[in-house]
Amino acid sequence: MSKRMLTIMILFWSAVSLAGCVSMGKYEQKEKEATDLSQSLKDLQQKYADLQKENADLKARVAKLTGDLTQASGERDRLAESKKGLEESLKSTSDAKNKKIAELSQRIGDLEKDNAALKDEIANLRKAKEEEVQKTSKTYEDMLEKMKNEISQGQVTISELKGKLTVNMLNAILFDSGKAEVKPEGVEVLKKVIDILKNVKDKAIRIEGHTDNVQIVGALAAKYQTNWELSAARAINVTRYLQSQGIDPSLLAAVAYGEFHPVASNDTEEGKAKNRRIEIILIPKE
Repeated sequence: MSKRMLTIMILFWSAVSLAGCVSMGKYEQKEKEATDLSQSLKDLQQKYADLQKENADLKARVAKLTGDLTQASGERDRLAESKKGLEESLKSTSDAKNKKIAELSQRIGDLEKDNAALKDEIANLRKAKEEEVQKTSKTYEDMLEKMKNEISQGQVTISELKGKLTVNMLNAILFDSGKAEVKPEGVEVLKKVIDILKNVKDKAIRIEGHTDNVQIVGALAAKYQTNWELSAARAINVTRYLQSQGIDPSLLAAVAYGEFHPVASNDTEEGKAKNRRIEIILIPKE
């Protein structure tokens, strides 16, 4: 073989070998690229799946948040409505309370006026009472002075208590035993009382008849069946005499108690004598 031919053959096989090497390199490269593309596709698919899941989660959260927002809006509206109603209720309550306070203030003012008027009335009544007591005391003092002789003899007692003046006269100085007519000596005693009573205009004058507990018997019983009748007759006769002497009859009253208002025990003669009495009582007019 010639050297030239050998050279040509060597070059030929070298070219073939080189071409094979080149083709093999390109295949491997393409295969690697395909593998890389498959992996990239797989990665992209996984990422897509993850994104889809994340998207679904986000939509769910958005839906929940939308629901929460709707609920919160409804709750807000209800609270706003409730607040409005509460404000209206509070305003109504406040107006009612203010009205009530105004009414109470008016009532307090009226009561204070009434209280002041009552205080004035009480003061006037107290003053009138004091004047009345002073008048009664003056009458009492005059009675004591006029009848000091009868008082010293125990025939008359005069007492004054809380504006009530009582002249207690034993029957013995006014009447004979078993009689209801005032005897001359009794008239003289009554005249002393009349002189003072004529000046009394603001008192009622009550004449009370009293007896002991001895029952009426005999001929006297035909006229006075009981002590009631006897005490009534004596009280009436004294009353008539006072009227005849100018005492205003509208101030006079005759009352009979018989034996039922004793001032002493009826077990003794002295006690019975005290129980047989006429009382002339000055009391405030009704």
